[in-house]
Amino acid sequence: MATITAAMVKDLRESTGAGMMDCKAALTENNGDMQAAQDWLRKKGLSKAAKKAGRVAAEGLIGALTSGTKGVLVEVNSETDFVARNEQFQGLVKMIAQVALHNGADVETIRAAKVGDVTVETAISDAIATIGENMTLRRAASLEVSKGVVSSYVHNAVVEGAGKIGVIVALESTGKTDELAVLGRQLAMHVAAAKPLALDPAGLDPETVKREKDVLADKYRQQGKPENVIEKIVDSGLKTYYKEVCLLDQAFIHDSGKSVAQAVKEAEGKVGGPIKIAGFVNYALGEGIEKQESDFAAEVAAASGKK
Repeated sequence: MATITAAMVKDLRESTGAGMMDCKAALTENNGDMQAAQDWLRKKGLSKAAKKAGRVAAEGLIGALTSGTKGVLVEVNSETDFVARNEQFQGLVKMIAQVALHNGADVETIRAAKVGDVTVETAISDAIATIGENMTLRRAASLEVSKGVVSSYVHNAVVEGAGKIGVIVALESTGKTDELAVLGRQLAMHVAAAKPLALDPAGLDPETVKREKDVLADKYRQQGKPENVIEKIVDSGLKTYYKEVCLLDQAFIHDSGKSVAQAVKEAEGKVGGPIKIAGFVNYALGEGIEKQESDFAAEVAAASGKK
């Protein structure tokens, strides 16, 4: 039986991030073989990760990354907001965004992609074992243009390129890329603030438009308006609705006297060519996830009673 020294335990801790007692047990189980001990901890870590997989992960970070004509957003969730301030977790989010930029936005493809000797899925599981919380790569999106730029904006950034809200905007143009990039960032900031549902009315979900029309029509029916009048009022009301939810029709947050479409048109002079907004994606952390309410004091009391 090999002698397990404090220095060996220290080295294993530094290389794996695992706890002291786990490192000592790993070395003991594997007769002091460092590589075998690392593998043993990984297997144990994966087991721990599996136990945590059922816990709701609705915190975390949105990662945004662009490179010329391409850009991506990824959402990596954790259980608590504390993890968003963890450097290892921040590095994991940035690494996943980098993988998405080169491999596309399909989540399963990203998870299976190799980073060094391990897959992204394994890197996530290793982080779960080390940090001690459930984590998931929830979703990813990408935009690309043949000519122009994809710009990004991260609101409430915890670290560069990662925060609570992330936006990418694709601009198609043969004009000056530096001027396009400035406009693209302004538009990304606008999207984060104004939260448009679509680029223009044609991009809206027909069910959403129908629901809005029905609400408006019912409102004026209750006021006793005749049907032919209601039809005209509804058409007018829809135009107002489009100004609220369609990017091109919205008042530009950097100059509310202009619509976004007007601001883009005016920018063509600086850019030196026509500009088309080819698309945008807006991610807000945890949207759509049903968060569990927990009694923190009860959890602490329960944990203190464990042996």
